[in-house]
Amino acid sequence: MISADLGVDVARKPWTAIVAGVAGMLVLTACGGGGGGTGDGGAITLGFAQVGAESGWRTANTKSIQDSAKAAGIELKFSDAQQKQENQITAIRSYIQQKVKVIAFSPVVESGWDTVLKEAKTANIPVILTDRAVDSQDKTLYKTFLGSDFVAEGKKAGEWLAKEFGSAAGDVNIVELQGTTGSAPANDRKKGFADVIASNPKFKVVASQTGEFTRAKGKEVMEAFLKSQPKIDVLYAHNDDMALGAIEAIQAAGKVPGKDIKIVSVDGVRDALQALADGKINHVVECNPLLGPQLMDLVKKVAAGEQVPPRIETAETEFDQAAAKAALPQRQY
Repeated sequence: MISADLGVDVARKPWTAIVAGVAGMLVLTACGGGGGGTGDGGAITLGFAQVGAESGWRTANTKSIQDSAKAAGIELKFSDAQQKQENQITAIRSYIQQKVKVIAFSPVVESGWDTVLKEAKTANIPVILTDRAVDSQDKTLYKTFLGSDFVAEGKKAGEWLAKEFGSAAGDVNIVELQGTTGSAPANDRKKGFADVIASNPKFKVVASQTGEFTRAKGKEVMEAFLKSQPKIDVLYAHNDDMALGAIEAIQAAGKVPGKDIKIVSVDGVRDALQALADGKINHVVECNPLLGPQLMDLVKKVAAGEQVPPRIETAETEFDQAAAKAALPQRQY
């Protein structure tokens, strides 16, 4: 286990540097020293297993959690799963062995969690799901879910498209950059969008493939779409980073993003709002990553044995060009 002071220094470095310097999965203590239970001086110990650092959204989410734990006086043990479920399961089991007071995590994918969650329940360690849900039928395996309604986000994207192209003559060809295969946001954003556009046969998804929520993969897949599809009217991206990568591919192909190909994406990170303000993206549906303060309040409540709602959703909005310009000066991420 890394010492407390070193944990803080490492947490401030780029994740690529951490991966290069440490083989396998890294579990670090972000606030306070080692020890399980409530830690030194009665502080609550929280073990948090993060998905990774795949996007600007995720980086902002991690910072919010780390900063909020420090402000709340909660001892945080933090792990970066590098987009691998087995790394998260290893981290959760490590937290159980360390007898942390509460475990929280953002699941890489929806399925395959029952065994490790039962282990936490047997150890009497409450679990909080953040950002992403699991598909377990046993709802007693975790105390609550904190995050967004991903189906609603997909519906908002679909509703914008239906309004934008409502009077269009002929078919509207759509390409879709999906998030990580099997993840809750990818599944739900796809479903919400599909549910809305299904009522109009002129809306046709001509290509749909995962871009893994990363800018580089979004660019790569969009390049393939542009080569395989003679006519693309709209790009629907499950997150902003993939949309930003796709913009690079569209420009390299000699087309104008936001005009030749309309773009709608989900998240609301600063770079995407700037692209929206510049006319390169046409609409952004917000997904708020700043869950830290709410999470720490929940951690304190479940640690004290208090009852909490089974699901807590964050309030979110949408952005057109004017709203993006207005939001940019105060945008925190």
